Amino acid sequence: MPEIRASDNQSGHKLVSLTLIYLEQLIGFSCTGGLDNNEKVHMRILQTIYKKLTGSRFDCARYGSHWEDLGFQGMDPGTDLRGTGLLGLMQTLYFVMDSRILPLAREIFKLSHHETQNFPFCVMSINITRIVIQLLREERLSRECNRRQQVIAVLNDLYVAVFLRLFNIWKTQQKTISDSGFVLKELEAFAKRNPKQLLRQLETYLNGNAVLEDGFQVHVVLPEVFGPNLSSGSNSKEASFTGVCDLPAETQQES
Repeated sequence: MPEIRASDNQSGHKLVSLTLIYLEQLIGFSCTGGLDNNEKVHMRILQTIYKKLTGSRFDCARYGSHWEDLGFQGMDPGTDLRGTGLLGLMQTLYFVMDSRILPLAREIFKLSHHETQNFPFCVMSINITRIVIQLLREERLSRECNRRQQVIAVLNDLYVAVFLRLFNIWKTQQKTISDSGFVLKELEAFAKRNPKQLLRQLETYLNGNAVLEDGFQVHVVLPEVFGPNLSSGSNSKEASFTGVCDLPAETQQES
């Protein structure tokens, strides 16, 4: 995915405005933008998310209860994308395509199927994208975008950082689905106040420290799995959504 970069004399306001236009044009970032059954890339994105989270080697049907198992609200994932458009799906894709954070995504997915602490993984992911979008619209990320001269990478890092915080809250405080509305409100409020702190927490976690700066304990995923943190120097790659689902194609569908 190409990255927008700002020249030194561009204001944060202009950078954010250009980014919103870019997302609108590139990936259908709008309340009406969504899945198109005639777009092969859209279908490959869905299949990739399904395979990466479940470990399946086979494609699955476009509609069916297997999407509910993944954490969508119904048998058609497209109905959950209102308000975030395809960006809601693209950030889930980012989470599972980067080998440094895929183990974390799978741990969260595993928790989402816990007997008492279960929650709809993909719906939660889309809600986190909605939070990230809101911060971008309110220009709360402009300083970080200008500092790094990147936009998409900042959005993706923040998405993972918010998901990590949600995971820690959910796991350590024994949250259940009845707490989800409150937890999401608190996450949004915290993200608006402290986006930079969230990004630091992600960096701390990926660098192998088990205790985040506000005291949260991390009990999952050996740090060596990740390698360099997402925003570090030349070893970090921009998220690329080309080559989606590079797994070997299977003609057989999983029952």
